[in-house]
Amino acid sequence: MIKKHPLQLLIEQGEHQQLDFKFEVSDSRKIARTLSAFANTDGGRLLIGVKDNGNISGVRSEEEYYMIEAASNIYTRPQVDFTATKWDVNGKTVLEIYIAPGNERPYLAPDKEGHYKAYIRVADENILANEVLVLAWKKARSSQGTLLKFTKPVKNLLSYLEEHPYISLSRFCKIAHISPFAAKQILSDLISIGAFEYVVSDKHILYKMKVGYNFGE
Repeated sequence: MIKKHPLQLLIEQGEHQQLDFKFEVSDSRKIARTLSAFANTDGGRLLIGVKDNGNISGVRSEEEYYMIEAASNIYTRPQVDFTATKWDVNGKTVLEIYIAPGNERPYLAPDKEGHYKAYIRVADENILANEVLVLAWKKARSSQGTLLKFTKPVKNLLSYLEEHPYISLSRFCKIAHISPFAAKQILSDLISIGAFEYVVSDKHILYKMKVGYNFGE
């Protein structure tokens, strides 16, 4: 039995949350958004020189690496570090870029207008992180910690989630009779302490209780 090349085994997975194929890299700012999304989510790998259908085209030149380097050094805040591996398969070179999950979230990259924003990886796409996630990441990094008070809105939220799998920001505002600002603060508190997590459905960010978390009321 012929042993498959490690790169081929990666490609056979197809694109997913932690794997992205790029035929080429021609825009450092655009690729910076992918670096941001991987670092803000679960990390991942970029395979440069691989078409969307998994066919190996190979990188054009050393310029591909320098475009990634520019994306990291110039267009991510804080800088998203990466490691690079060159694979040679049948005379073609594929550049594998690995990005670890970051511990300094949120990692920002410029959007099409040049405004720096945070991205997350969802399936094989990069989407904008919302204000709740950005707040949660900042709170999780804060040396002051987060004090969660069991106010009536929090109790309403927990009661709702006993009967529903997840909740949207707007729904939380309605059931708790609070402003979007107050709802964002509560949800970001819950995420920052590890009590809640987010899910994405049709590019909408929703929230749910993390399995096994004990509120210890």
